[in-house]
Amino acid sequence: MPMFDVTVTLEEQEAGAAPIARVNSVASEASLETPSREVVTLYGTPTAESLALALAASIEAQKVQRRPDALRDLTVSSERGAVGDAAWRDASTGEMIRADLAIPLTVLKETAAELLVEGGQAIRRALAGLVQVEWPEGTRRALRFQLPVARPGRDADALRALREADGADYEE
Repeated sequence: MPMFDVTVTLEEQEAGAAPIARVNSVASEASLETPSREVVTLYGTPTAESLALALAASIEAQKVQRRPDALRDLTVSSERGAVGDAAWRDASTGEMIRADLAIPLTVLKETAAELLVEGGQAIRRALAGLVQVEWPEGTRRALRFQLPVARPGRDADALRALREADGADYEE
């Protein structure tokens, strides 16, 4: 089963209305067997809910833009949901193609809630590592973790994979 490879970073919240998170994909081989890595940057004081919302944006963007070679860039906010774009190179012409992405906040909240129910323990463990006090002062807080998930559109239950990665027992 492919791994959902995520790097999570934490940035200080700037003055003004900063977004909840920014979600980007990092290029990989154009193969469903080698998924891209998602980079999630959380702003302000991170919570399990804000991390789940950012992960939901990544998952939902992959459902919308099913190209494994697409690079995605989304901003997640509490007002607009996830807004951004995806870009990839056309194999036959070599031309760069770009498509706008917009995922409503209601969809993100629903997916985030499901992620927290099914994989909340794994999300909270990753968050605990990010906010631990032992980080040297001035160090950019970033960690990488993997969750086994099915690629969107592959007829497998991604949340079941999260539940299995979580290691917790759930009643069906």
